[in-house]
Order: sequence, then structure tokens, then C-alpha cells
Amino acid sequence: MAKLKVAVIFGGKSNEHDVSLVSAAHVIECIPKDKFDVLCIGITKKGSWYKYSGVSEDIKSGKWTEHPDNVRCILSPDPVHKGFIVLDKEGGYQNIKVDCIFPVLHGKNGEDGTVQGLFELAQIPFVGCDLLSSANCMDKELTHIVLDSHGIRTAPYVPILNHELDILDEKCAQMEKKLKYPMFVKPANCGSSVGVSRAENLEQLKTGIKLAFAHDKKVVVEQGIFGIECECAVMGNNEPFASTVGEICSANEALYDFEAKYNNAASKTIIPARISDEAIEKIRQTAIKAYKAMGCSGLARVDFFLCEGDLPVLNEINTLPGHTPISMYPKLMENAGLSYSEQEERLIRYAFERADVYYE
Repeated sequence: MAKLKVAVIFGGKSNEHDVSLVSAAHVIECIPKDKFDVLCIGITKKGSWYKYSGVSEDIKSGKWTEHPDNVRCILSPDPVHKGFIVLDKEGGYQNIKVDCIFPVLHGKNGEDGTVQGLFELAQIPFVGCDLLSSANCMDKELTHIVLDSHGIRTAPYVPILNHELDILDEKCAQMEKKLKYPMFVKPANCGSSVGVSRAENLEQLKTGIKLAFAHDKKVVVEQGIFGIECECAVMGNNEPFASTVGEICSANEALYDFEAKYNNAASKTIIPARISDEAIEKIRQTAIKAYKAMGCSGLARVDFFLCEGDLPVLNEINTLPGHTPISMYPKLMENAGLSYSEQEERLIRYAFERADVYYE
């Protein structure tokens, strides 16, 4: 039987571009080559798409953009093409069909439903959540609204739109009335804690809001929730399963930010978390409930604070969590008994299952 062709897309214009490169290199190395042929598609920071034929190590380092055999390509939205139009250097083109797309893209235009909509137009099975669930999980306000309606506890919050900067004093007064310091200021549609800050007073609150608006047109201000930072990996479609719970020990005590997540060796993850079996099970079941409520499929990492009294408060849902060698999602699934190669194969299988395409 001929091997299936899987296109791994990496890079992108988001501020999580570099994390995507490391995640993609890991995914490419782990996809079982006896079952799948991998087509590498890189997107530059300026948004140009290229077919890349070099080694995965150069993806990780960012050197992939310098490869002499890079050729421009586009993903055709026409389902007749079932894949990519590759433009050669002589002005001709080639249609490369693929069986599945594995988008290893983080942040804007990667996990917010934008590129997922393109995959759906092209009618190509793809790994991860669909357009709607990706968009809803990416938008922190919409996540609050959906989860609150399903009885899943989240932090109290107040949203603010960029045009409301004209009435910032009024909005901050509203926040101070509803929320307590410290508050956490977050761009509504960014991941990896990009643009997130902690505010201990009104001055810091205003500064944090202005900083967050550099990354998005909508900002969510949440009341600080303190407890053990926990993460749970979920995989599957209609009947998803959840891993055990991992614990985050951040090198930055004030905030588990981008620097602490990816660049600080002092940050640690502990699997399983140092909490009771009852608390682990409560988080696992809440993670599955949230996953279903948001309409997720394929995979997601659900993040919590475990507060006093073993009360889980859901922080966020990441629909394309990091797949770097130190990322929590693959480590949690490895703890559940799935090797890295088995994880990637299952994710591809779930993509076919959701598209109602037979996969053996």
C-alpha cells in the first residue's frame, strides 16, 4: 500500500514563529516514515509560503529560509487540486496533492481558525480543531462565555476593545469595581503568554492594557487566581481521553511568561503533578468537559489553577499546543503510554476520522 502524504506547515507571521519552528522539527522527526511521506511547507515571518526540502535541524534553527532549493507555493482553496500549487524557478507550476495537513502553527493565523478555514475550503483532512473551535478557544473572552455557560469555573474578567482606550479611566474604574488586584492583562487572541502582564495597581493596569493592545484589538483583564499551575493534555474526537495532570514550576514567580516557558532552564514541569489523586481526576474530567463544550477535536492542552480546597479554575485552552521536546503536551501523552511517533500517527488518524475518510 502506498504511503500517505502529510504536509507539515510551520513558521507563520505570528509572534510565536520561532516556537513553531522547534515544534515542527520535532513533529517531522517523529512522524513514522514507514507509513507517511512528509512534505514540508514553511511560512516566513512576512507570510511567504515555500516548499522546503532540507533537513529538520535547519527548520529548528531558522536556517531553512536560506535553502537554495526553496520554491514558492500556495495551498489551493479549490478542492480539485487537493493540495499545493508549487511554482518552479522557470515560471512553471506543479500540483502536489496531499492526503492530510499537519499545521504546526502557533498564535495568530495559525490556531485562530484562519488557516483552518483554508483547509476546509480545500477539503483536505487536517490535524487539530476545526475553524469554529479554534477561533473560540483563541479568543479569551469567547472562551469565558462558553465555559461559564457550561458551569466550568474561570477567573472573573472584564473585556476592553481598542476604541475604548478613549474612555480608559472609565473602563479601569469598572475593572476595579468588579475585580481585585493583582489583575492579569492579556491580549484576547495571543498565545504563549505574549503581551501578558501583571498589574498590582491602577498605573500598572493602564500600562498593561496599552502593552496588550500592541498585540491585539481586544484585551481581557482577569482577576488574579492563585494556586498550583496545572496542565492536562486531551486527545481525540467524539470520545476524547485525557492524560494525567502536569505541574508547572515557573522560574518567574509572578508570571509563567514566554521567557519562562521557552528560554529559562530553571522552569520545570512535574508529571504527575504533586496533588491528590482526587484532584487529578477532577481536573481530567473538567478538561474533557471543556474540550467538548468548545467543540474541540484532535488535540488540545487545557490549563488550570488548582486553588484551595482542590478547586480547579480553568485558565485557557490551547488548540495547537507546543510540540517542542520540552513541551508539556507531548510529555503528558508520553506519560500516558504513547511514544512521540504514536502521538503523531494518532493525531493524523483523528484528522481522517473527523473528515470521514477511511484510514488503515
